[in-house]
Amino acid sequence: MRWLAQHVLAFIQKEDLLRAGDRVGVAVSGGADSVGLLRILLEFGRELGVVLSVLHLNHQLRGEESDGDEQFVRSLAIGCGLEICCQSRDVASHAAAHKLSLETAARELRYEFFRNRLREANFEKIATAHTVDDQAETVLLKLVRGAGTRGLAGIYPRISVERTSTNITQEAAIVRPLLGTRRADLIAYLQEIGQDWREDSTNRDLRHTRNRVRHGILARLAEELNPQVRERLGEAAEIARAEEEFWQHELGRWLPHTWHRDSQGGTLDVRKAEELPLAVRRRLIRAVGESIGVNLDFRQVEEMLRLHEEGQRVALPAGWLALRHKDELRLRRENEAKALDYEYELPLPGRIAVREAAVEVEAFEVRHEGPEQRYDAEHLLDVSLARRGLRIRNWRPGDRFWPAHSKEPKKIKELLQDRQITGEEKRLWTVVASGEEIVWMRGFGVRRDYQAAGAEGVLIREFPLEVLAKDS
Repeated sequence: MRWLAQHVLAFIQKEDLLRAGDRVGVAVSGGADSVGLLRILLEFGRELGVVLSVLHLNHQLRGEESDGDEQFVRSLAIGCGLEICCQSRDVASHAAAHKLSLETAARELRYEFFRNRLREANFEKIATAHTVDDQAETVLLKLVRGAGTRGLAGIYPRISVERTSTNITQEAAIVRPLLGTRRADLIAYLQEIGQDWREDSTNRDLRHTRNRVRHGILARLAEELNPQVRERLGEAAEIARAEEEFWQHELGRWLPHTWHRDSQGGTLDVRKAEELPLAVRRRLIRAVGESIGVNLDFRQVEEMLRLHEEGQRVALPAGWLALRHKDELRLRRENEAKALDYEYELPLPGRIAVREAAVEVEAFEVRHEGPEQRYDAEHLLDVSLARRGLRIRNWRPGDRFWPAHSKEPKKIKELLQDRQITGEEKRLWTVVASGEEIVWMRGFGVRRDYQAAGAEGVLIREFPLEVLAKDS
């Protein structure tokens, strides 16, 4: 057995990728990596006790060249005495329909092909030809895009795939036996045994990000910093994978005591979470996001950790919000959070309890008789405006108000900020509207240009809800 085959066998045994009796579909594109994988597995497949077949997906991206790849792989499989399963998919159409890059669309269809073969029980394992070079490229790309240790873990040696039939007991997985192998060693191996392969013309197209990393950035790093940069990045990925496995186990202990899932999303107990070290809190936040199907980046995690005041919120991906409520961090759909807004008709005369803001608002008409004025004008609303109908609600972004003794209207957001009203109290602050106009605002009285000018007016006043409850 050649040294490279021994090296790959040692990696397979170390990672427990293949076992005796496994039916293994080898994904062969026709390139050097996948052809090398097939020829290496053939060297010790019988000794290991696995049954090999060949899988090929024609992406239909390069016309006759793609068809030539398929024919090459078919001939290779026949020459090796192996069964072959081929499919053709229109990657370009899939990319256009789903607004994906060609690379992403090809990967989606490729793995759909693999998973279907596993779920239909054709195979126990499917082996792909990812190498140390692929791992290094992936880690570098993840790093510059802002990944944490999970991203730096890069390509995993194994991805488990759930079976559709409960009668099948064997484990199904996609495995990467070459993750400990350099591409250059594979090419030298193929040349040694006289095995040719196909060159994909797009692999040199520098419009693709991965090709720029492969042929430019990593090459320069190897030349100017460390000739073994690919191996070192691969080792960093292995360290990160072990770290992730450890943390997944640890989070299994903390998550049930701090995070409570519900029909609207879920709630994190901030008091319990704040007792934990920062590294644990960060991972808790990320795990909380994953539990509702949201992948959080570093910035979003940090913003959620900084939610200390009542009512503060952070917009998250996929239409989710994180909101601070007392000692809780609540995750809600944005449309459900907006449903927390309130709006009620304010009868005239009459009063209404606004439990969301813990106040009760009363409105009734008053008339001055004689020279004595019982009410200041800034507290009285013009009667004709009030009779058009009044509604009490919380203010909304964009609402403006003109306080008495000020020169011009201002945004309500700014008025509340000036009075240092923040958080949930600020968001639920009460106003009274007539049509689209805000005519009264809690703590500010009647809008300046809508104040009563004559002897009649409508008095609008507020009371703390708890005080009224005691008096009743």
